[in-house]
Amino acid sequence: MQFPVGTLADGLGHPEGPDVLPNGDVVMVETYTSKIVAWSPDRGLYDYADCGGGPNACMLGSDALYITQNGGTVGRWRAEVMSVPSIQKAWPDGRVEIVATEVDGIRLQAPNDLTFGPDGRLYFTDPADYLPDDRRPGRVFVLNPDGTGELLEELPNAYPNGITAEADGSIVWVESYERRVYRKRPGEDSMLICQLPERHIPDGLKVAADGSLWVSSFTSGGVDILEPDGTPLDFLVTGGVPMNCVFDGTSLLVTDFGDIDEVPADAPMTGRLWRIPVGVEGRPLYRGAIG
Repeated sequence: MQFPVGTLADGLGHPEGPDVLPNGDVVMVETYTSKIVAWSPDRGLYDYADCGGGPNACMLGSDALYITQNGGTVGRWRAEVMSVPSIQKAWPDGRVEIVATEVDGIRLQAPNDLTFGPDGRLYFTDPADYLPDDRRPGRVFVLNPDGTGELLEELPNAYPNGITAEADGSIVWVESYERRVYRKRPGEDSMLICQLPERHIPDGLKVAADGSLWVSSFTSGGVDILEPDGTPLDFLVTGGVPMNCVFDGTSLLVTDFGDIDEVPADAPMTGRLWRIPVGVEGRPLYRGAIG
């Protein structure tokens, strides 16, 4: 499938993890500037908060904006001001605070993506740096509202990336190295539901109102659309390098890395924020608060 791709903003440095603020503005991380930025039709692009390090994704909670902070690394790139791998939260006045640097005694490596579940808990992926030739263990954690948490899954030689929650409390995440999509239902072991085709490296994902999974896949030039059971349903052609996405009404907002095919050390500012009128509604995201 293909629809007109409208560019809302360009010249972005590794934009990821978009969400929609209550006033309709779009908020996202810009990893290469260590900032949270936002876009509105009236103001265009503007700064929301400076996180330091390498913010990797963000999601609106019920009290603040929650951020996965990888510490300041993307491949060979290093931030000017390094931070500590953590979960952070930020407010529109620019305040930023660290929520967690470890969970259940385990130090975080490089938190990547996050989602609140219908239970009000915050789920997030924690891979090491993206090193396909030197793979490290990846993890999936959950934080409770009181700040305690637990390790949900340890994944040998894996890069857990995008994560989202379904209405029944299931958590779905993607694993980039082997192009796989996993689901973990409450109280059950995780299960593999899909392996994407070659060059469709999954990055971020969201759930549509009909339960289908929309997976932005790095290097594929589009978004893979899967039935709830993982059966391929369609493919949304976008071009570029789509990193993550979120539904806004019947449009899909996509953060794109730019027209490049590698991740160099010099922080290219070639990313874009797109709006694509796909005619499909998303399942409302869950909100919560930690601490």
